Amino acid sequence: MADNKFLNIAVVQHSCGKNREENLAASVAGIRDAALQGAKLIVLQELHTSSYFCQTEDPNYFDLAETIPGATSDFLGEIATQLNVVIVAALFERRAPGIYHNTAVTLDSDGRIAGLYRKMHIPDDPGYYEKYYFTPGDLGFNPISTSIGKLGVLICWDQWFPEAARLMAIAGADLLIYPSAIGWDLRDPQAEQMRQYSAWVTVQLGHAIANGIPIATCNRVGHEPDPSGNSPGIQFWGGSFIADAQGEILARANTTAEIITAQIELGNTEKIRRAWPFLRDRRTDNYAELTKRWRY
Repeated sequence: MADNKFLNIAVVQHSCGKNREENLAASVAGIRDAALQGAKLIVLQELHTSSYFCQTEDPNYFDLAETIPGATSDFLGEIATQLNVVIVAALFERRAPGIYHNTAVTLDSDGRIAGLYRKMHIPDDPGYYEKYYFTPGDLGFNPISTSIGKLGVLICWDQWFPEAARLMAIAGADLLIYPSAIGWDLRDPQAEQMRQYSAWVTVQLGHAIANGIPIATCNRVGHEPDPSGNSPGIQFWGGSFIADAQGEILARANTTAEIITAQIELGNTEKIRRAWPFLRDRRTDNYAELTKRWRY
């Protein structure tokens, strides 16, 4: 990790529409604001240059995909260089004809692409038809080395899987990062919506605690209609947050466009893992069954 004792992190949460330029402008405005607040690591939300098109299956949406390196990653690299910050941006990647990924690109403070993470767990649920669009990732769970440390970048649906967080942690990640796009079905009662949100926060805090590692989660906000008209669309709940290695939430956003910042103590993971030695006490000699879908 960097020699500095603390790392200032920012999460940029905003709504998205159909206009790519307006979406990207909102992201960049958030990046600049976060940098003015002293952030050195800035996290953007999942698919932040477009609406969440996965509510329906439409081949025309493949036209939104772009190469990496490409126009957006090059542009964000220039911003990273200007502001001397590290940026994590999740884009719709066109890898080859017929092969598309949901990909997070990390731009280091010198503008170079430090690494990619391609979303590994791909959902296929009402309103989230991602398997139609995204080929499952093939880069594994490997932290991305940057000038500020090793970033364990994951994406949205990955945040529900403890295996992904654990693999990033034992590969040396200094913190976990989750660009996200998750929200409520407006037909669900409020009590159910609150249960879903609470579960989303709780499972991620569990990853922080179980691995003794900080996390930063960035979600989008606003209502996005279902292009097919088959549902009332999704109300993205925002709620982006930054938590420390003991699962204490240091900063949390509401349900509107917002930038949150927090300072992470870089040496805290060492102290926490000495007090709570979960990694020491793992019984790796008895975990082979985890590679099975079901034991019976």
